[in-house]
Amino acid sequence: MKRLLKLWRFLTSPEMILYLVFGVLTTVLNIAVFEFCYSALRWPWQAANALAWVLAVAFAFINNKLWVFRSSSFQADVFWRELLGFVAARLLSLGVDYACMWLFIDILAWNSLAAKAVDNVIVIAINYVLSKLVIFRKK
Repeated sequence: MKRLLKLWRFLTSPEMILYLVFGVLTTVLNIAVFEFCYSALRWPWQAANALAWVLAVAFAFINNKLWVFRSSSFQADVFWRELLGFVAARLLSLGVDYACMWLFIDILAWNSLAAKAVDNVIVIAINYVLSKLVIFRKK
């Protein structure tokens, strides 16, 4: 029971709620850009995914820095460490993203929207762990 209470406190903490809110917004942006480029513009899924990733990462960095993890320092050394760490972590999860999209679309022939939605759940979990434990960690 104590573990459940601890898990509940974690899941309902302001940080987690903000991460989920901004994560949903980032995910909506990512999926919308991907789907527009892939379905409406007929881009290859790889190109659509790349543009969606760039826009989502920029959006997520700003929101994670300022509101989720409350890193208010804009000193050059702190800002660049966080930005480079954030992009590096997102590059790692981008590899997972492309592997999932390849598996879901090219191998399993899933609908692109379903593939992107499932893919984003996996990527969000990886991104949270990397952001919390590596990029915006409290010193």
